[in-house]
Amino acid sequence: MPQPVFLSGLTFRHTDGMVRVGVDENLAPQLLVDLPREVEIVRIPRKPSSTLEVDFWILVFARKDAQQTFSHLRGVKVVQSMMAGVDWIAPWLPKEIVLCDGRGVHDVSASEWVLTAILTSLKRFPRYRDSQLRQEWKGQASVMDGFLSEGGAQVGQYQVLGDDLAGKTVLIVGYGSIGAAIEARLRPFDVKIMRVARSPRKEPEIFAVTELRRLLPQADVVVLIVPLTPETHRLIGATEIGLMKRGALLVNAARGPVVVTDALVEALEKHRVRAVLDVTDPEPLPAGHPLWSAPNCMITPHVGGSTPEFIHRAFRFGAQQVRRFLAGEELENIVTGAGY
Repeated sequence: MPQPVFLSGLTFRHTDGMVRVGVDENLAPQLLVDLPREVEIVRIPRKPSSTLEVDFWILVFARKDAQQTFSHLRGVKVVQSMMAGVDWIAPWLPKEIVLCDGRGVHDVSASEWVLTAILTSLKRFPRYRDSQLRQEWKGQASVMDGFLSEGGAQVGQYQVLGDDLAGKTVLIVGYGSIGAAIEARLRPFDVKIMRVARSPRKEPEIFAVTELRRLLPQADVVVLIVPLTPETHRLIGATEIGLMKRGALLVNAARGPVVVTDALVEALEKHRVRAVLDVTDPEPLPAGHPLWSAPNCMITPHVGGSTPEFIHRAFRFGAQQVRRFLAGEELENIVTGAGY
């Protein structure tokens, strides 16, 4: 267990009695109303032209230019990222600066995205949307999708072009707060849940990641929601995909590099599996990449946790963290050496 980190904002107050909190220059004022009065808000341009004094930096989204922006900041004590993963910032942020993540803030929006992804794929909505745009009324025996012997169904003379979620086995790989929220939303659908995390636990039953290959053949749906660390990089490769049921659904709401892209493309093109991806490797996915046209693959552009409600939750949490900082209380969600 990491030792508690206490930073007293009282210690860091400037001669004017204020603590400086940095936010994006374009942030809507109504998002900042919960910040305490002892705070001076410093609006930070994407490309600062001068040095800015900031004690507590709040970042809502992952930014490729964050390191460049940081080089113009002085006096930073805490960086509060609202992302669940910090692989985009932890490698270069000086170790003496306290980094906190947005664990818990994404639970609702990310878990709703996962549930929607599963149902949309199982019910073949993308295929029917394509038929709608072509003004074609196709159902039952009209369309082949490659999963009639496993992962699809043959009932008498009819090919049934959709699956029930009820009765399926869902493997959640990464059982943090989002993983638990995903399970809560899946429970009413009468599914069997299997859970994998870095360390095994008994209540609820959670298997160690070393058990992943044993569990994959049992799953109809595999949900990835792990942080990107050296241990999870390329966690799902050709071997793991080969262990999945024919027609099983892979849902990646984690990070693109958790999956070996070439192995996934090959399996999709052979109609071995289906996939719904909110993240890809590379990302953004370039034009012409085979994932765009891979069969039975649906892609959203890394928006699974991004909703207006998330933004408001994020800044309520950010304001709470600033208050803890001012009071010298332990900050929540401090990132450890493990990367989360």
